[in-house]
Amino acid sequence: MSDELGMFARGIETLTARKNPAELYEEIAELARRYDIERILVGLPRHMDGREGDGAQAARNLAAGCASVTGLPVILWDERLSTKGAERLLIEADLSREHRRRIIDRQAAQWILQSYLDQRRGPAS
Repeated sequence: MSDELGMFARGIETLTARKNPAELYEEIAELARRYDIERILVGLPRHMDGREGDGAQAARNLAAGCASVTGLPVILWDERLSTKGAERLLIEADLSREHRRRIIDRQAAQWILQSYLDQRRGPAS
């Protein structure tokens, strides 16, 4: 989620897929209520040439489920290079491979959200 000014992304929890997607949607809805979320961002896998990648339909399904359960706007956002960027950042922070493995998804999600926030803010003055 972002700070109140929409400047910085931060991780709160990592949720995992469930056999029953309704459980995941309810967890997301609970987090949205707890943190007074205004909109939800879902990473959309794309290839470097812009074509949708593997998992794009799953991302679209997740977005539709989140919108249905929460009633909030859901934005699909390009997630190209998010995992690579997050991994590079964690390596620069000198975290062990094991520690990186445990937190990479949260860091990649922060990377995606920060990209969205930066785009909304526009070019630096």
